Amino acid sequence: MSEATAEVQEKEIKKSEPLFSKKNKKLITDPLDDDNPITVQVLGICSALAITVQVKQAFVMSVSVLFVLVAGNVIISLLRNVIPSRIRIIVQLVIVASLVILVDQVLKAFVYDVSKQLSVFVGLIITNCIIMGRLEAFALGNKPWASLLDGIGNSLGYAWILIAVAVVREFFGSGKFWGFQLLGDSTMDTGLYSIGYMNNNLMVLPPMALIVVGIIIWIQRSKNTKLIEAH
Repeated sequence: MSEATAEVQEKEIKKSEPLFSKKNKKLITDPLDDDNPITVQVLGICSALAITVQVKQAFVMSVSVLFVLVAGNVIISLLRNVIPSRIRIIVQLVIVASLVILVDQVLKAFVYDVSKQLSVFVGLIITNCIIMGRLEAFALGNKPWASLLDGIGNSLGYAWILIAVAVVREFFGSGKFWGFQLLGDSTMDTGLYSIGYMNNNLMVLPPMALIVVGIIIWIQRSKNTKLIEAH
């Protein structure tokens, strides 16, 4: 079999690959556990510490990152053959910055209160290591469909960690979930507060977010021992 024939057959195999093949499914499932961007790659830690006091903030940030990463991945993948190698980082930054500006304006228009709470952290999505890393490491070398799935997978992996940390911090820090009181009213001494329960004020401080992330990492590695590094 000639080399040219082998290349043609390889291309035909690639063309016939199902949209949700085992390989493509792994692009979504791996970042949720085995290759999580926060707990395994240790990226995006700043936002995990800063905006997880409330679940609503964590959710809005997660949706924002989802849009920016998915759209950025697809755009870079579509342009991958025409972007000069010497300016690829600049092109990526321009595309991400444009998407972040769009997200920021939408948040200010529709959820202004949350936008104020997130403050500068929406703008800092531009420098999020997860986004720049996926554009550089994956989107530049893969087709749009695979890049879209990769963006979804890494965004969901980022999102579930943020929301899990926010649930713990908001519940134990203020007795709330999504702003709704679950344990009674601490100011009126009702519910659990009437029998002496007190909110853990340490939970609203950034160091507690790091501790909660550390606990998630410990649980994750205790269940999946292949993530434990050999010494």
